[in-house]
Amino acid sequence: MAVHVGGAPLGISDWVTVDQAQVDAFAALTGDDHWIHVDVERAAREMPQGRTIAHGFFVLSLIPALQRGIYTIRQRGKGLNYGCNRVRFTAPVPVGARVRLRQSLKECVRVASATRLTFESTIEIEGQERPALVAETLLQILDR
Repeated sequence: MAVHVGGAPLGISDWVTVDQAQVDAFAALTGDDHWIHVDVERAAREMPQGRTIAHGFFVLSLIPALQRGIYTIRQRGKGLNYGCNRVRFTAPVPVGARVRLRQSLKECVRVASATRLTFESTIEIEGQERPALVAETLLQILDR
């Protein structure tokens, strides 16, 4: 049975700063070492804001940690990231910028011995109107 909650707001996380060490570590881990992410000197010359930018997938990967500051499910079994129905990277995140997660619950569905939650997840950039990303993310919580 699906419960459509129509985008009930859950909350907003604290701001976190995206730093070059994080971006460099993500580049090393994923192999995405394009200069726009890791070459600070070249970015100072050639990028619009004179800074490197975070990988879109790095910004997406911040969601699980940031959502911990928004809500907690106390009585639960294992939780699994179930995926994304849609992800759009709508603005670059310059290194040194602060971002936060705004999240709402769209749907709650019972599946076998678990509950699947669908969220509207928006990563906002401090001082910018356009968000870094908008995604429909899914979390599956297994019964205890």
